[in-house]
Amino acid sequence: MGKQKILVIGAGGQLGSELTQGLWRLHGKENVVATDIKDAEGILAEGNFEILDVLKRDAFTSFIQKNKFTQVYHLAAVLSATGEKNPGFAWHLNMDGLLYVLDAAVEYKIEKVYWPSSIAAFGPTTPKQNTPQDTVMDPTTVYGISKQAGERWCQWYHEKHGVDVRSLRYPGLIGYKTKPGGGTTDYAVDIFFQALSEKKYECFLKPDTYLPMMYMDDAVKATLDLMEAPAEKIHVRSSYNISAMSFCPEEISAEIKKHIPDFNITYKADFRQAIADSWPRSIDDSRARADWGWQHRFGLPEMAADILKNLPEYLAAY
Repeated sequence: MGKQKILVIGAGGQLGSELTQGLWRLHGKENVVATDIKDAEGILAEGNFEILDVLKRDAFTSFIQKNKFTQVYHLAAVLSATGEKNPGFAWHLNMDGLLYVLDAAVEYKIEKVYWPSSIAAFGPTTPKQNTPQDTVMDPTTVYGISKQAGERWCQWYHEKHGVDVRSLRYPGLIGYKTKPGGGTTDYAVDIFFQALSEKKYECFLKPDTYLPMMYMDDAVKATLDLMEAPAEKIHVRSSYNISAMSFCPEEISAEIKKHIPDFNITYKADFRQAIADSWPRSIDDSRARADWGWQHRFGLPEMAADILKNLPEYLAAY
């Protein structure tokens, strides 16, 4: 593979900002262009950044053509809880945005495309424990429906047009460099911010709600490992199951109390409880581990310790 020129769409989100940093380390800041619909904030201001709206198709395709990108990471999306409040726009962004990217990949011969799926693509009749790679998928949210449809489009563009598109079904992603963005698993992000600032947190899920989760460092590692793997090792062109740990609010709060003894959690379940109840409790990601050597590094104790060590300094800086 020669020198790469990489576009990140939706770089201002929770995943995008940290994935952009990972791409900087791997390919150099000068070879990565981060974009979003709003101005760069925090760490993103330190690299190449452009305002870009993927839904403005003519401007978007002109931007692709002008810059001759070799890789595109398409992360712009409306997440699960937010999507239920504005389903029409969620479908428009999540679906049309992906199709615009895939069409551009065909027209301008982009070498690789990355698009994230989610455990939201599963549903109430999906097996909850060790959810298999290939199983029933009956999503109940607009976000999940768009992810399931997106997986099928990715596979179709690979089979019909030869697009080297790759994808991961992320579990809940937990980081500290951006605030929560409207996902059902975002309680596990917000709880750290509230623990440090207020020493208390009101959780919108029940205490025993288990969900598969992953620390952002591992999510970035998984994404880059997948994208750097030789094409012959990629045998799933819809989206790979990926996971690192599963826990419930009661367990993460207990882990936080080891570091902040006077932290207190209360519970007031809202509409997001039904969304969480429709999702898996744990994920079988053996296919990713076998195909391209995926291995996670962080469990719950390691993640909590790392966040509570680094978050105060990060908040002070940004």
